[in-house]
Amino acid sequence: MKTDFKMNEKQKRILRWGLVVLSAALIVIGAMQGEIVAVYNKAANICLECIGLG
Repeated sequence: MKTDFKMNEKQKRILRWGLVVLSAALIVIGAMQGEIVAVYNKAANICLECIGLG
């Protein structure tokens, strides 16, 4: 059973903007919870381990 799902240009545009808004909202929520510091610390630790200092 094969179903072809085709989206017109308006539906594609709505989907794209919906994903942009959702992404921005999740970034803001993460920033408000202090996740930026956690991500930075993890990235710094990985970098230091890569060059052999960690």
